[in-house]
Amino acid sequence: MKRILIVEDDKAILRGLVDNLTAEHFSVTSASDGEEGLKEARKGRLDLIILDVMLPTMNGYEICKELRSGGIQTPILMLTGKGEELDKVLGLELGADDYVTKPFSVKELIARIKAILRRQTELRAEINETEIDGLHIDFKKQEAIRGRKQIEMTAKEFQLLKYFVEREGEVVTRHQLLDDVWGYESMPTTRTVDNYILSLRKKIEPNPAKPKHLITVHTAGYKLVTGSKGKGVTE
Repeated sequence: MKRILIVEDDKAILRGLVDNLTAEHFSVTSASDGEEGLKEARKGRLDLIILDVMLPTMNGYEICKELRSGGIQTPILMLTGKGEELDKVLGLELGADDYVTKPFSVKELIARIKAILRRQTELRAEINETEIDGLHIDFKKQEAIRGRKQIEMTAKEFQLLKYFVEREGEVVTRHQLLDDVWGYESMPTTRTVDNYILSLRKKIEPNPAKPKHLITVHTAGYKLVTGSKGKGVTE
């Protein structure tokens, strides 16, 4: 189920959006002011953010800029009551993926949402192989080889590393990893994630004490930087 955050201070619009998107089988959370919205967005675990421009405490442009500068690449659809082209261009320049001008048709909004999510799915093709600093990784065979030496990795380490590779450059939160890699049923903790990150660094980093690939993003989570997007798309 796709997860959507709505940041909107108009109670009637917010209620209507929550009801309609829930009916479309999306998992919806909401916030009614800018600071609360930014806090929710930084938690991760989202597939899309619907962001009103005019908000109390912090406007939509400021939120968009903060998220993008912090490395969070969750798609953003902006809602604006302004018709000027300059305002729309500003949102796109700050990193928004699309915009809808109020008043809007709910059907049009849902169509835009589905189009954004479809593009994200198409862009995030499954990667079967990659190379990180001379370490060749084959996720299908679950093999990691540097030169002629095989590096031992557990199935969970391969799964975790693949998750990062497919999201290279994106900030991934600990809770996002717990949801998508471990799943709720296993009941792990954020400390579990940190321990696996330390283990992975020992296997992929030239100097694990000063990582340059699997990087900690303060107060947010982790991101992978390799310079290679991998290869081998699943048919």
